[in-house]
Amino acid sequence: MFPRPAAHRRLATAAVTLGLLCSLNTGAWAGSPHPAPSHGRPSTAHVPSITGTGTPLTGYAIQSTAKVSDSASAVSSPGYPATGWYPAGPRSTVLAALLADGVYADPFWSTNQQKIPKADFQVPWWYRSDFTVADTGQRTYLDFSGVISAADVYVNGTRVARAADVTGAYTHHELDVTSLVRAGTNTVAFRIQPNEPNKNLTMGWIDWLQPPPDQNMGIVRDVLVRRGGPVALRDAHVVTRLDVPSLASADLTVKAQARNDSDAPVTAEVAGSIGGTTFTRTVPLAAHETKTVTFTPADVPGLHLDSPKVWWPAGMGGQPLYGLDLTASVSGTVSDTAHESFGIRDVQAPLNSDGARQYRINGRKLLIKGGGWSPDEFLRWDPTYVEDRLKYALDLGLNTIRLEGHIEPDEFFALADRYGILTLPGWECCDKWEGQVNGSGESGDTWTSADYPVAKASMAAEAARLRDHPSVISFLIGSDFAPDATIEKNYLDALKAADWTAPVVSAASDKSSPQLGSSGMKMTGPYDWIPPGYWYAKREGGATGFNSETSAGPDIPTLDTLRRMMTPAELDTLWKNPGVKQYHRSPSPVFGTLKIYDDALTGRYGAPTSLTDYVRKAQLAQYEAVRAQFEAYQRNATDSSKPSTGVIHWMFNSGWTSLHWQLMDRYLDQGGAYFGAKKANEPLHVQYSYDDHSVVVVGNRPAAASGLTVRATLFNPDGTQKYDKTVTGVAVDGNGAHSTALTLPSSVSGLSATYLARLTLTDSSGKEVSRNVYWLSTEPDTLDWDRTDWYYTPTTHYADLKGLAAMAQAPVSATASTRSSDGTSTTTVTLRATGSGKTPSLLTDVHLVDAAGKPVLPVRWSDDEVGLWPGESVTLTATYRTADLQGSAPRVQVSGWNTPEQTVPAE
Repeated sequence: MFPRPAAHRRLATAAVTLGLLCSLNTGAWAGSPHPAPSHGRPSTAHVPSITGTGTPLTGYAIQSTAKVSDSASAVSSPGYPATGWYPAGPRSTVLAALLADGVYADPFWSTNQQKIPKADFQVPWWYRSDFTVADTGQRTYLDFSGVISAADVYVNGTRVARAADVTGAYTHHELDVTSLVRAGTNTVAFRIQPNEPNKNLTMGWIDWLQPPPDQNMGIVRDVLVRRGGPVALRDAHVVTRLDVPSLASADLTVKAQARNDSDAPVTAEVAGSIGGTTFTRTVPLAAHETKTVTFTPADVPGLHLDSPKVWWPAGMGGQPLYGLDLTASVSGTVSDTAHESFGIRDVQAPLNSDGARQYRINGRKLLIKGGGWSPDEFLRWDPTYVEDRLKYALDLGLNTIRLEGHIEPDEFFALADRYGILTLPGWECCDKWEGQVNGSGESGDTWTSADYPVAKASMAAEAARLRDHPSVISFLIGSDFAPDATIEKNYLDALKAADWTAPVVSAASDKSSPQLGSSGMKMTGPYDWIPPGYWYAKREGGATGFNSETSAGPDIPTLDTLRRMMTPAELDTLWKNPGVKQYHRSPSPVFGTLKIYDDALTGRYGAPTSLTDYVRKAQLAQYEAVRAQFEAYQRNATDSSKPSTGVIHWMFNSGWTSLHWQLMDRYLDQGGAYFGAKKANEPLHVQYSYDDHSVVVVGNRPAAASGLTVRATLFNPDGTQKYDKTVTGVAVDGNGAHSTALTLPSSVSGLSATYLARLTLTDSSGKEVSRNVYWLSTEPDTLDWDRTDWYYTPTTHYADLKGLAAMAQAPVSATASTRSSDGTSTTTVTLRATGSGKTPSLLTDVHLVDAAGKPVLPVRWSDDEVGLWPGESVTLTATYRTADLQGSAPRVQVSGWNTPEQTVPAE
């Protein structure tokens, strides 16, 4: 995850082949804090007698080997009773299954997870599943990846693969089990080995959260039963070449492996289509021979496309996808089929003159603005929960998700393709994946000779799986450290063999590898609290170059969420004792407490007087920190010297109930961090610069804008106006360009130590298109740059924002109504500042709740946490699934920094 000083911080059997995991089904975790128990034995998968099909196993019965005395042959034979075993889903770690079965209390509540005995998961566990076939005339294969950490595999009482061969979470395996399969019921059993991320090339949690006691041992991707004839089609994919910058044409090259699995020579007819273009080829194959079948524009003119449908990231264009269909036939009978979706786009990421990596999509530069992705801690797959989070990314104006390890199933990338969200997958740091190149004192065992082929096989499998997804714009083969020459060559050889065309990056940190050279990225922090002005300095983690992971660290959730994750005593400690270790922060000694954050909160805003006061101050702090991070990077993106090229907020989300590194919490509730990011990344945006006091308009949309009016007004906290300036005729280009409208004076007569800045941007028709309210101080935060550590820069003097505490109460009226259609509801809320004085309502928050006062989530607001001056009004909309009301009438809860809480009906 990040570089630390030393003080901190074989696939050899013919039965196992590398290839593409073709299909993944959806799981059954509902994403609730108390997953519903599953009951009874898993259902049996019924495998159709249709060539070219892949049927996932529907689930497993699982049990610890410590409680099973029967032989492996008996356990893996049809009819074995599996009495007392636990049911598990088709993608499930051991602990995920036990949680669903109610064996343990909710591990996300308080310190419950500490009570789960680790010893239960330090022995192998059996995973057992049945499937039926009606006939044995077809060939049958087991096709899978996602085994953590390794497994012996049995079919109908016979071992078909050893754990020494089926090892590594990402390696792909295809086992020909035709000779073992019988008509009727068949049994597959996996004896899963315990996982240790420092010893196995699997998945670990670094310091993101308290690691699961089972270390995620289990099977977390589908196991497919594939049926086919004598010739199998594998590795089907399309290599696209788009003419840039014209985008007027594209060349497609179709490739696939035709493999004769029979003992006799055959002649296969391989036929395919993309849209209205069809193509075919006769392929003679000797017994057990494999040939690569290739179709190019040279022999299929229809594979040269004029005016292709080009895939773009969201906000830059559409997301059209194409489909490839292939069929292999022998003597007129279909033997196998393949289908792949793909997009046409071009990605380049050269180093600029400052050595920073600059991404270009279809010839156009773009500032990468993203967040670091976390799956659920127990790797439970819930497609709705994942889709909700990706929609949140779009709502925030982000364009990229970085996956440091934990590379998600196929559906994740299909969703990213559909929504236009760029992805940056790569290997993780700080465990076995970088054990050979880690710095002194880092975790991760040094590699042995057996690890190199596993790593290469992992790279080959993920490259084959991800290459056709237009949303995937790079692979980072290193994180904190770059691979050495041998590892790099293995990775690059695997990528080349897979026809990988996207840029490959040596590391997420400022490291180099022998062939690829410099990463063009930096990993200079911060990871803990720093003031908003930090981001404007072109040094360390400031807004220059490509920062692959960075943020101001802690993110205190809403009060509702805090009460769903911590006991009253723990909540009392949270706001009263900054130096106490917080279980819901991190296992790291560096990030165990909130002291740096809490000291800043007290130093800038004043000591909290209650839990409620602590949380409301936290939302102010998080809003300003996240907003400044994105605003600084987008302001500097078009600078002629040391421009910013990318920033990944660390992190986008957390895998559990967390107090840090997230833009929304586990329950998808939204606070200051969320709306600070949303404000910064709005399509047409007016913003304040902490370094030079300039007021800048940023065009985050493709189209330019002109005839704009910018107004900047400064107020004391009591609402007394001290400065006002309006600039007309402002214009700004699109695609991330910015225009400076004015610069605020360095001093203003009568301005108090704490003051407010209100910026408004109106279009040529007079409509307000951006409003941005800052709370600032004439005494700025002072940073001690010379004492910068890898995770933060100390602040020696805090900005004086204590004047906010004296703001008078500012009442706000609210009216709301709701319309519902096709399963979606939209609640419209009008807020009006009704105070008779001058004091504005600061950070006015609107929450959608049900009749019991429980938040309705997820929800996408047009805006929230707004500032309103007396007499002003704003209309906001909230969009959400009607079903999430669970039959309740919607209500709207309104509160603010200095606004009394109220709840109004929204029917």
